[in-house]
Amino acid sequence: MDLIRSIHHASLLVSDTERAVSFYRDILGLKVFQGRPELPFPGAWLEVGDQQIHLLELPNPDPSEGRPEHGGRDRHLAFTANHLDRLKTALDAHGIPYTLSKSGRTALFCRDPDGNALEFIQNG
Repeated sequence: MDLIRSIHHASLLVSDTERAVSFYRDILGLKVFQGRPELPFPGAWLEVGDQQIHLLELPNPDPSEGRPEHGGRDRHLAFTANHLDRLKTALDAHGIPYTLSKSGRTALFCRDPDGNALEFIQNG
């Protein structure tokens, strides 16, 4: 019984939509989806292939302190990426720290401006 086919979107809480969009669009290269409906709070939807990330500007109930330094030990959103070297260059240019995968895979972890952990796995 195949009830679930794929992930449609993941939602991340952000404190400043414009700052978050700047990170995801300008540094990571994601496209902003223009079809977001009017909702009673600010936010943005981003395209990642056939899936989306929904940025929700809402108070975050989670603590930002005391989180693991390495995002692989925290809840995180994982992406496949074509060019980790180019991603490293972009992160370095913006002073965004990252750690490499502890498993030996070609992957890196960083956090967005709100502390959401992100993983990028080299594709191929």
